[in-house]
Amino acid sequence: MADHGHPASDIPQMDYREHERTYQGFVHFAEVGTVACLAIVAALAVGGTKHAWGIAIIGTLLTLVGTGVGIASKGIGWRAPAVPFGLLMLALLLLPAGH
Repeated sequence: MADHGHPASDIPQMDYREHERTYQGFVHFAEVGTVACLAIVAALAVGGTKHAWGIAIIGTLLTLVGTGVGIASKGIGWRAPAVPFGLLMLALLLLPAGH
C-alpha cells in the first residue's frame, strides 16, 4: 500500500457510541418509512380499485400524521403509521367494488 506519510496517531479513534446511535436512528427511520409507504400504496389501492378517493385521501393524511408521530417517538415507532395502514386494508377488503 502507498505510504502517505501520516503517522497512526493522526487517525482519530472511532466513536462507537455515536456510530451505534446513528445506526439505531437509521433503522428506526427505515421501519417507520416502510410502513408509511405500505399505507400510501394501500390508500392508492382503495382509491383505484374501490373508487373511494375520499377515504384514500383521509387515509393518506392519517398516514402523514402517523409517520410524523412515529419518527418523533422512538417508543411508538412503526406502530403509528400501521394504524392507518390497517384501516386502509380493512377498507380495501370491506368496501364494495367501484364502478
